[in-house]
Amino acid sequence: MKLQEILKARGITDEQLKEVQEQDIPAAAESFQRIMDIYYLLKVTADMESAYWYNRVWWENDGDLLEVRRAKAVAASLAHSTPTILPYEKLVMNKTKHLRGAFPFPWVCASFFNSLAESLMEEAEAPAENEADSVSVVGAGGGNVTESYGEVISIAKKFGMRKEDIPVLVKVSKYWDGISVEDISTKYAKTLPGFEQFQNIMDSVLVMFDSFAIPQGREVMNYYMPLQYGFDGILELCDEKIAKTMGEAGGDGVLGMSRGYYYAAMKEIVKGLSQWCENYARKAEDLASREPDEAYKKNYLEIAQVMHNIAHKRPSTFREALQMTLCLHLGVVNEDPQSGQSIGRLGQVLQPFYEKDIADGTTTEEVVELLELYRIKITCIECFASAGVSGGVLSSNTFNNLSLGGQNYDGLSAVTPLEYLIIEAGMRAQTPQPTLSILYDEKLPEDFLMKAAACTKLGIGYPAWMNNQVGMNFMLRQYGPEGMDLYDARAWCLGGCLESAPGCFLPLEYNGKVTMIPGGVSPTCGTGIHFTGLPKVLELVLTNGVDKRTGKQVFPPHNKKLETFDELLDQWKEYLDISNRIVNKVNNIQMDVWRKYNMPAVNSLLKPDCFKKGQHIGNCGARYNACINFESCGTITFINSLASLKKNVYDTKKYTLEEMTDAMLHNFGFRTAYDTGVFSPDYHESTDDAQKYAEIFADCINAPKYGNADPYADQLLRDYHMYLLHYLPTLESFFGKPEYLCQISVSTHGTQGFITLATADGRLAGTTYSDGSVSAAPGTDKNGVYALFESATVYDHSQNQNAQMNLKLHPSSVQGVQGTRKLLELVRTYMRKGGFHVQFNVISSDTLKEAQKTPDQYRDLMVRVAGFTQYWCEIGKPIQDEVIYRTEYEEV
Repeated sequence: MKLQEILKARGITDEQLKEVQEQDIPAAAESFQRIMDIYYLLKVTADMESAYWYNRVWWENDGDLLEVRRAKAVAASLAHSTPTILPYEKLVMNKTKHLRGAFPFPWVCASFFNSLAESLMEEAEAPAENEADSVSVVGAGGGNVTESYGEVISIAKKFGMRKEDIPVLVKVSKYWDGISVEDISTKYAKTLPGFEQFQNIMDSVLVMFDSFAIPQGREVMNYYMPLQYGFDGILELCDEKIAKTMGEAGGDGVLGMSRGYYYAAMKEIVKGLSQWCENYARKAEDLASREPDEAYKKNYLEIAQVMHNIAHKRPSTFREALQMTLCLHLGVVNEDPQSGQSIGRLGQVLQPFYEKDIADGTTTEEVVELLELYRIKITCIECFASAGVSGGVLSSNTFNNLSLGGQNYDGLSAVTPLEYLIIEAGMRAQTPQPTLSILYDEKLPEDFLMKAAACTKLGIGYPAWMNNQVGMNFMLRQYGPEGMDLYDARAWCLGGCLESAPGCFLPLEYNGKVTMIPGGVSPTCGTGIHFTGLPKVLELVLTNGVDKRTGKQVFPPHNKKLETFDELLDQWKEYLDISNRIVNKVNNIQMDVWRKYNMPAVNSLLKPDCFKKGQHIGNCGARYNACINFESCGTITFINSLASLKKNVYDTKKYTLEEMTDAMLHNFGFRTAYDTGVFSPDYHESTDDAQKYAEIFADCINAPKYGNADPYADQLLRDYHMYLLHYLPTLESFFGKPEYLCQISVSTHGTQGFITLATADGRLAGTTYSDGSVSAAPGTDKNGVYALFESATVYDHSQNQNAQMNLKLHPSSVQGVQGTRKLLELVRTYMRKGGFHVQFNVISSDTLKEAQKTPDQYRDLMVRVAGFTQYWCEIGKPIQDEVIYRTEYEEV
């Protein structure tokens, strides 16, 4: 108000301010545009080259120590990957020989391919693998291959595999029949007294997927070792370590002897990475020798020089350093089916190289072009997984998050000049990945924050905003027992779309200086209990443990009348605990088998504490290991349902619990989303029973709702968090550490909403849950965004791994420089109240509705879903419907 008074006194109106625009955004480099023209035409291609070489070398080394055998197999899959280079690329290397490619991992999960061998060989479209797959919807546009066509077979509703590769897939998978991670872990899980209970839980999709599906990821890369020593230098270090540790227990009678084997394995993986780079160097030289165009020839020769150098030596330029980090990143994501292998604070890691190059005459435009091309490379990373994972969870994204800002080793602003250019590249080269995240801290420069806000309001879904102080507090709380101090706490950032992950600073020696650079120091900060549908648990309480959708008795019948609200809540806690106990045991077995047979090779090389200890990630070689979580879904749908039941049944006693349950089982007299095909929470199509349930439906709709600064609903949210804060540490991970709460919906709120009947808040059967964890359910936040902030911060966000707030703004609310400032102040307000995370879609619902009707005309349209940005046409319809009908704020 004071600002407006000053401006008014000077004769400047709000309308005049809105017309003041930021500087125009330059077009992306021609090289970027030419590659993107190809990308838009590509389908996601799965081939068997990497899998073949892994399989071949694994069996050739039958009898070798598993750790070394595994490293040799991963190294072979990299070293024999066919290099492909486009004439206008400056950064090279892909996950496969295809620009947008993936490959299966039958040593992790072979049963799917083996059970479908006959149908695959007969060129039939593969059916769903499990119940979660069958109810997951994959976006039909863009690069997804949802149906077989021509010479291409659709696998998992997303990946296209050429018919000539199918026999190789079937043959390679057959080797793993009965001995894959899935098969072995299932064998031992079946010995658990509650295994039938586990099967019922998974069949009901109460819990979304198994841990072996994506055992790595949701963590942060650490590029320090190769940047500091180079591959040849690491080989020398391995030899030194082998000389010291081979044959020595080092006082540890359990794992001490394995140190020598670890370093032997690391030698194998380094040789594989080095050869992978050399293959690209030789390919570039070959292309240069046959290229008549002088510009292209020069580019090929530059690529060859870069790849020869990083194949052996530590990087000496920014381009070499960026290419090295890309090589390492792809190496990790190629050793396991995984998502969320986050890049970390790359702009701080590579700042010394950028600084020297600029001093030597490199222009910022040359750097921005490389960063633009880097975005394509990360966007092309795919995760080969089932439809339930790739569509129902990931929405075809793999969450390679790049964090910016935060604090440096000395506790000052960590923002570097390179980070400004990373945002600039994200504004010019608009691709879903890497998504950008600002670690907001009061110490960050104002012009940097304004640039980030200007990027956010472009409507491309990034950067999202995280509270750096809240993140640091969580680090100290969660990892303090393992020795976390303030210096390490400052190095945290996001692993995956929104998983807070620990880090540390290490001294990089370059250009005559020592720079403390951040990097990840933990294994996966996930891989616990994967996405439990909180409203579904409540539904099963009301139905005496029976899943009415499938007819299965998921939980033992409680046979209680639930005469008080506390009794209702206690029964919900009891069912949740039954689910968690058995699912956690099965997942622990799955991950234990994985780490014994599929121990990470590349990732165990890069985590510096693993190299220091001589232990791979599975043996707790990382610095921090209390990183396994319980993932929830549908928090606010659950809270609003509790508020409605409390109000309508227990406080006013207007309805009995039986009457409420009956109304929900009959979907309040409306047709279900299964019938209508519309998953938006605000769509209602009446049946003949509508009048019968009209009053009870109205009372459910009008019951108190979270997001309006109403203590009635908000206190339920606080009580829920305080309960889980003390309950979840009673669950122990396979690392022997206490677990904690992770609150991200990703895309599971679509799939798990689909399998949940109507809920007491007035949501209809089959429609999506509320997104995020502190986002308001669409249309229920009536008092504005600041009231929503009040509701969201009724508990301490640092007590959990994360909290997720998704907001949708109409573009008119943030137009011009004034709008950028308003957006930044909105973020700042939430951060100062203690909110952990907020992200924005800045787009009108009308545009999204039109894009849903004519997706081909909106091929490059991107939206923010839940912790990640994705092309609109590659998102399934349930999530599209949900994003369209999120509350749209026209004033901030």
